[in-house]
Amino acid sequence: MASEMSLRLYKSPLVVTDSGGKDSAVCREIARRAGIPYEVQHNLTTADAPPTIYYVRETFRKLEEQGITCRINYPAYKGQRVTMWTLIPIKKFPPTRLQRYCCQVLKESYCGDRFITTGVRWVESVKRRKNRGVYENFTYNREKKIILNNDNDEQRRLFESCELKGKRICNPIVDWTDRDVWDYIRSERLPMNPLYDMGFCRVGCIGCPMAGKRRWMEFGLFPTYRQAYTQAFGRMLDVIHAAGIPTKWKTAGDVFSWWMEDEQIEGQMSLEDLDGWMQENE
Repeated sequence: MASEMSLRLYKSPLVVTDSGGKDSAVCREIARRAGIPYEVQHNLTTADAPPTIYYVRETFRKLEEQGITCRINYPAYKGQRVTMWTLIPIKKFPPTRLQRYCCQVLKESYCGDRFITTGVRWVESVKRRKNRGVYENFTYNREKKIILNNDNDEQRRLFESCELKGKRICNPIVDWTDRDVWDYIRSERLPMNPLYDMGFCRVGCIGCPMAGKRRWMEFGLFPTYRQAYTQAFGRMLDVIHAAGIPTKWKTAGDVFSWWMEDEQIEGQMSLEDLDGWMQENE
């Protein structure tokens, strides 16, 4: 159904978004087995682990040999190419669980006028169970957002007949459990990102605040990323000081320790201070 809607509304094949993780691998296989025309796109966050980058490149090489169009999107902010390390000084605050500007800029600002699939699943968070559906139309106006969870949804016809351009989303495995995903991967012998064999349970940016204390393990395996974040925090402090913005942070190391939720660092900003600080300095 998503493929038919994509071809009718957008005159383009369905786009399978690929993060390099297990859920993306399952969605690619589902699209292949469905026999529909589709493309694959990957959003390069610039903070992905090297094994993810190599895995995506090899996967795309094989897909292109089969005639599948693949594309890697490079992040941009206000018309300029950026990386995680240049974005932090621009934003003047580290990415956190409450301020996830990195996701918005590095991962979610593409395929604006396409119909896409994602590997979003309800079991991943309470918020996703409440706000994500099998079919979605993307809009910043929450009152106009349409979420379809079954064929009998009363808004289904409105959604399908809408001719306005914009991002629309299909989440084909939204109701799958972790066991469902891994059972399918093993039964179909799908090649996996080697990070899973290294103890990772999720694939994403190295140092993502959503990973909690597992970030210490990630930085232990990929220490250059810790250095990259620390250097970016240093440039962020230079921007803050040049703008005359008051801050309790003295060094890049202070910022990194606060960011990693090290409670031994004195005089640092608490998470409760975050919203007020951002409103004052945006």
